Amino acid sequence: MSTSYLTNPLVFLIQTLFGLYILVVAIRFLLQWARADFYNPISQFVVKLTSPALRPLRRLIPGYGGVDLSALVLAWLLKSVELALLVLVLNAGVSFLGALLWSLPALVELFINIFLFAILIRVILSWVNPDPYNPAVALLTRLTDPITRPAQRMIQPIGGIDLSPMAVLIGLVLLEMLLVPPLKWLVGSPF
Repeated sequence: MSTSYLTNPLVFLIQTLFGLYILVVAIRFLLQWARADFYNPISQFVVKLTSPALRPLRRLIPGYGGVDLSALVLAWLLKSVELALLVLVLNAGVSFLGALLWSLPALVELFINIFLFAILIRVILSWVNPDPYNPAVALLTRLTDPITRPAQRMIQPIGGIDLSPMAVLIGLVLLEMLLVPPLKWLVGSPF
């Protein structure tokens, strides 16, 4: 009884703390991939929050083609540690090699979900016509444009309504449904 009583809060704490930091590291990777404005206040927040953990990794893992591979590796390692801790807390035995593999589909799912929520937030913001110079709007636009622009070129607005974000959202959900379960099965993920 006491194990269950303490296990659930501990699992929640591990998932929350690791999940939030992994999210920030993943956003940093995506903002650099999308060539977002480095001087944007939100970008500065993300950079200052992630730089202490990334500095040592950058010495070992160089960037490639303007993509910060050290941020991607950090997200992968942190997700692996999170999953290993969860397995340890849930008394399922510890397999760090297993956690390294299990973290791959979890990261794919995270990146897809970041795009899903960013596009959804951008769509909702378009209904209230926000200030285009708002730092959050500028980052959302910069982050989502690489995946929404091709759809906008293929799907013209109908009656002044742009349906291309809906097509991208459907495509991302399908991608998640078709890609993540086979990856989890392939690596034997218990999560």
